[in-house]
Amino acid sequence: MPNITTLSLAYLMLPIAGLAQMPPAHFHHIHLNTTEPAAAIDFYTSKFDCEKAKFAGEWDGVWAQKAWILFNKVAAPPPSTITSGIWHFGWGAKDMKAAYQKQVDAGTKFETPITDISDLAGFPGFFYAYVDGPDHALIELNTAPHHHLGHLHLLSADPVAAGEWYMKYFGATRRGQEPPSREPSFYKGYQVGPGMSLMSDNINIIIFPMQFASRAYPGAWKDRTAFDSTAGRVVDHIGFSFDNLHGALEKMRKDTVKVTQEIETAFHGKVKYAFIEGPDRVRIELVEGLAHKE
Repeated sequence: MPNITTLSLAYLMLPIAGLAQMPPAHFHHIHLNTTEPAAAIDFYTSKFDCEKAKFAGEWDGVWAQKAWILFNKVAAPPPSTITSGIWHFGWGAKDMKAAYQKQVDAGTKFETPITDISDLAGFPGFFYAYVDGPDHALIELNTAPHHHLGHLHLLSADPVAAGEWYMKYFGATRRGQEPPSREPSFYKGYQVGPGMSLMSDNINIIIFPMQFASRAYPGAWKDRTAFDSTAGRVVDHIGFSFDNLHGALEKMRKDTVKVTQEIETAFHGKVKYAFIEGPDRVRIELVEGLAHKE
């Protein structure tokens, strides 16, 4: 695993208005596949700032400030190699050195130990580390002004276009003052740009170029030229919510967004949802109603 952070580039930029052309949307959830949901829930709630809760009052999950982490039980370990458009997600740490040591003392396994990348962040004291989570989900801890669930890191064949897509359909706001550059940029031999950094509620969505993955994971990317779908992988999909799901879905459909599952209901009619395919084959669930803890 390379010595490269995911959130640091976002700290170098400031927010500007997005290109919202849809009804207001909100970040709703991250959905994982796991062989042992109860054990996964115990792991997340004991290691990070989040709590056990029941989604729709019925489904055991994790509530993390303003969004859900939900789990599907699967019979076999889901694929976890980094070959899809979702790279990882992560929590912040106000005192990264102390947070890391606390995790180590608690027996947390790390794929990448604490690493100083102050040179990339542009200020001293910026650290990150990658936790090896349940079913080998990749979870980042990084220096931040908070200790909450803070970011989702994506990979894309065209990060600028992907970022603009999330701005258009989900009202995400771009972080940055200048127009996004399409020029490649590098850090210690790894291509980290062009890229995009967006905000959806309190979640920073960061997008790196596909070329980063091919350098960081050469075995998985040997002879590979495209992303796998996220469906069925350890991070199966992400979710956004609308007040009016039907209206939002129809606007997307008219704009040729690929609808992969029509609107259905669950949990005795309390949840209404549908699925679309986003850039780079990222599976996205659309849910009606703001995420909230029962």
